[in-house]
Amino acid sequence: MSLVQLEYFVAIAEEGNIGRAAKRLHISQPPLSRQLRSVEAERGTELFTRSTRGVKLLPRGKQFLEHARRILASVEEAKRCLSLPSGATSS
Repeated sequence: MSLVQLEYFVAIAEEGNIGRAAKRLHISQPPLSRQLRSVEAERGTELFTRSTRGVKLLPRGKQFLEHARRILASVEEAKRCLSLPSGATSS
């Protein structure tokens, strides 16, 4: 699973709608839907229930969302550390 897929998953979960998540991410809906299906297939489980009104996280999806957010936050912190002047520390 890639960081991009994690970002996509988090956006879908936060928006509750694939179309709105696609707009937020500045991509079209079909590739976003494909990426979500790919993540679910790779993990062998559904993360959302789908309806005509949007998507809703299943219990396993809620657990995964917590981990995905922590991973993405850690990556951002690592990027910040790399951009600091030599010898400086992040707070």
